[in-house]
Amino acid sequence: MELADLFIFAQELDSAAEGTKMSGSEKLFMILGNIMYVCLALIALWGFFCCIMVWTRVSQKRFRDEAEQGEFLDAIAEPMRQGDFDTAMAIGDGDPRAMCQLTTLAIENRHLGFEKVKYLVADRFQRDVLADLEFRLSWVNTVIKSAPMVGLLGTVMGMMGAFAKLAEMEGVEAAVLAKDIQFALITTACGLTIAIPLVLATASINIRIRKMEDVVTAGMNQFFEMFREVTDNQKVG
Repeated sequence: MELADLFIFAQELDSAAEGTKMSGSEKLFMILGNIMYVCLALIALWGFFCCIMVWTRVSQKRFRDEAEQGEFLDAIAEPMRQGDFDTAMAIGDGDPRAMCQLTTLAIENRHLGFEKVKYLVADRFQRDVLADLEFRLSWVNTVIKSAPMVGLLGTVMGMMGAFAKLAEMEGVEAAVLAKDIQFALITTACGLTIAIPLVLATASINIRIRKMEDVVTAGMNQFFEMFREVTDNQKVG
């Protein structure tokens, strides 16, 4: 809706509001205020939903610690050294954790050679795991930036409503203006209330992602040492 349409709508409300205490402009600002609250609520729900989704995704993709990851690597080491690659793949097959998926990918493509497999695994980790998490986290960052801006828009609208009453009425009481000023402050507070917890949550998620990346990198280095040994022995054999 353009600005001219809003003024026409306000005039229509004003003519329809004859005999009532609320003017057309007051009704217009009330409608816009309700729309603003709905927008802030939707932004908050989307931001926290995305944040929970990213947190859950990271939990699905990581081992709790290097010790648990080491147990998995030890489990696939023995069948790999014996040349039983099917058993090694079966151990990690269907496991959503990044380490399990990457080792399965490497074993499946062992015929490509060590260097190509190493590049393939690194690319898959970056593209399917890290890039996916960064994409989901970008929505949270968008909410963090947009929520205060929407709150600021509400502040401007509240002040516009207050000045409109000053222009239309004579001897406006402070209580009348206080409602618009209160609306202006509430929307600003709502925007900040949405953004601040998400900033803290995003920082925590980024730390979890970096920890996961470090653990997976250490595990893949250990796996590739064993993988090179097995492939070299197969060539010699």
